Amino acid sequence: MKRRDFIKTGTAAGVGAGLTVLNFPVFGKNAPSNKIVLGVMGVNSRGNWLAQTAAKLPGAEIGYICDVEDGAIAKGMKAVAGAQARKPTVIKDIRKLLEQKDFDALVVAAPDHWHAPAAIMATAAGKHVYVEKPCAANPREGELLIAAAAKYNRHVQMGNQRRSWPNLQQAVKEVREEGIIGDVYYGRGWYVNDRKPIGIGKKIPVPATLNWDLWQGPAPRRDYLDNIVHYNWHWRWHWGTSETCNNATHELDCMRWFLGVDFPTKVTSAGGRYAYPPDDWETPDTQTLNFEFEGNKAISWEGRSCNPFNLEGSGRGFTIFGSKGALYNSGNDSYKIVDNNNKVIKEVKQDSDQQRSVTNTVSPAGEFYDAIHIQNFLDSIRGTAKLNSEINIGYRSVLLCLLGNIAQRTGRVLHTDPKNGHILGDAAAMKLWGREYEKGWEPKV
Repeated sequence: MKRRDFIKTGTAAGVGAGLTVLNFPVFGKNAPSNKIVLGVMGVNSRGNWLAQTAAKLPGAEIGYICDVEDGAIAKGMKAVAGAQARKPTVIKDIRKLLEQKDFDALVVAAPDHWHAPAAIMATAAGKHVYVEKPCAANPREGELLIAAAAKYNRHVQMGNQRRSWPNLQQAVKEVREEGIIGDVYYGRGWYVNDRKPIGIGKKIPVPATLNWDLWQGPAPRRDYLDNIVHYNWHWRWHWGTSETCNNATHELDCMRWFLGVDFPTKVTSAGGRYAYPPDDWETPDTQTLNFEFEGNKAISWEGRSCNPFNLEGSGRGFTIFGSKGALYNSGNDSYKIVDNNNKVIKEVKQDSDQQRSVTNTVSPAGEFYDAIHIQNFLDSIRGTAKLNSEINIGYRSVLLCLLGNIAQRTGRVLHTDPKNGHILGDAAAMKLWGREYEKGWEPKV
């Protein structure tokens, strides 16, 4: 099927084949036709893209937009207006939105500190959830979200879209089932960008267009500074989760997928804020992470937020090494396989009409590659598919990022339980397993 045709039909070869239909209720106004009505939380950037992409899919409709900043709301409304006839209702407070009975699922694309708390609240309100990566800002939140999805019997899909990309699905089958590169033992991933300094923030009055209290939500209250909203919160530990959860999630997820590993036994991190003079950027701009697993397997990741020199000819990607060769991915839905003599034995390329910058902050691969992951989520709600990245899968990859952050912040080598990823024999590191919340906003299951 042509990539461009998928957006029109919402189907791909084999979707639904041999799957059991489950009776999940759909509350949208056109329930008999299985129309799924979505609410989207956070529409300034990534959520804006997801909203307009979902609105174009057959049988989907954006019924609500939830954001706390007027400019973002205007952007979201404009994006959706070009994709559907219905004008979404705007509700700024997520708690009020979740009181509404006439929508089926919540898309969470607000800042990272909101992801798990909002998703947990949504499952308790009977909503299915599509939550952008990272699914949690700390490991305890991830475990709570898994428990909530089980307790309330809701579908929760994380936005690690590569799990739905057809060429990568094919590559995983060739590596893990067909042994095309032999026994796999090591994955190496990377991400680079050219981010600029963020300076020292000035305390100023909160703009009239922003509800700063709702923006902070579950995070303990801090003064408003002029260099936090919309993007630089990523680099502050109070709200953000570093370049690891921001971008390493994708490559770490793929490497974990290809290697067939879950929880590590050992985690190390090296790096810091190196590229520019001290400013409000707290998380590393330069970092290397290393993970060891049972079965003599390992993963490493290198991130350089502020130096765009490519590795392996690409701004992001990963390589899987096996006893008979290696598989290389350049950040999109493509791969190349070489033998131990460095001879190319197979190469599969992404469709040229979907090519874009792999470090694009909104969508690194293109509309089709986001649409098929959202479509998988919608079809799972309808009972005609299984989630490609249900929360147990998503969390295990995010946990690698979170453990890397804990190793970095404590300066310690972490030894972890291969059964669940819990840190062993280190009470100081375990203090970062969770966080404190603003009173009344504590996530509960």
